[in-house]
Amino acid sequence: MAKSFKHLDTITALFVTVLLVSNVASSKIVDLKLFTFDGGTLLFPLSYIFGDMLTEVYGYGRSRKVIWLGLISAVLMSLTFMVVGALPPTPDWNNQQAYEQILGLTPRIVFASIVAYFVGEFANSYILAKLKLLTQGRQLWMRTIGSTLVGQMLDTGLFVAIAFTGTVPTSLLVTLIVSNYVFKCGVEILFTPLTYWITNWLKRQEREDYYDSNTDFNPFRLSNR
Repeated sequence: MAKSFKHLDTITALFVTVLLVSNVASSKIVDLKLFTFDGGTLLFPLSYIFGDMLTEVYGYGRSRKVIWLGLISAVLMSLTFMVVGALPPTPDWNNQQAYEQILGLTPRIVFASIVAYFVGEFANSYILAKLKLLTQGRQLWMRTIGSTLVGQMLDTGLFVAIAFTGTVPTSLLVTLIVSNYVFKCGVEILFTPLTYWITNWLKRQEREDYYDSNTDFNPFRLSNR
């Protein structure tokens, strides 16, 4: 009989919510002087924090299922926005242009988001799980930050390169990549004490601290292990 957990569903729901809200907020480019990035960057780093908690407490196998759930949800949301945008509006509704500007996601943006999310999240989860084995469960800060540095580098680089290459000046392309990467990793580092506290609390509550000693790390395998 599979073990039941008190808080796995909550962490899963928060992870998927952060992902979907971030995708919508990404339609706006924000300029905070020191940083220039899409609006989703304000929230998206939390998905990596939740991903760290999932892998650290419940293991790579369960984290893999949640990553796939997030991917399927993001694809469904994007397709819904595009289909609704393509449908003819009623004559007395004058917001079609505004809808298309905010929610009319282009196939290129959707593709960039899916590829970046898939590669970045799985890299983050894989590295954290492997580092946990290597460190024998010690130095959580090193595992969460180290895995995020790699995952966010792949995520940010792929998304910006696929989504905007050829559409914006190269200087802005570089600024977007650097600003996004520095900000996202900075949030992870800043939230490390809170990540420690919640992760240790979850381990006590769930009586689980999974080590992926015999895990199949194939991202396309949907079993728990």
